[in-house]
Amino acid sequence: MDRLEVMDTLKAILTDLGIPEESLCENTLLFGHLKLDSVEAVRLSLQLKRQLGIDLKLGTRQDMTLAQICLLAETAPFPQSS
Repeated sequence: MDRLEVMDTLKAILTDLGIPEESLCENTLLFGHLKLDSVEAVRLSLQLKRQLGIDLKLGTRQDMTLAQICLLAETAPFPQSS
């Protein structure tokens, strides 16, 4: 999966959550800068799974930049069906 595709998808999901696109860049922190709450983080995780097929847990204990999320998405294993 290519980083640009992940970043574009990530930005689209975040703007759907009501975050202005101009506030989104690679160094933007989900919680520190965007002030996402736990419900929004879960919604973001679910949308990433639906749209890209990746399963990322975005807990509030460790803040991450959009670039870090893209890196995780690039290296994330595809979900296994049970």
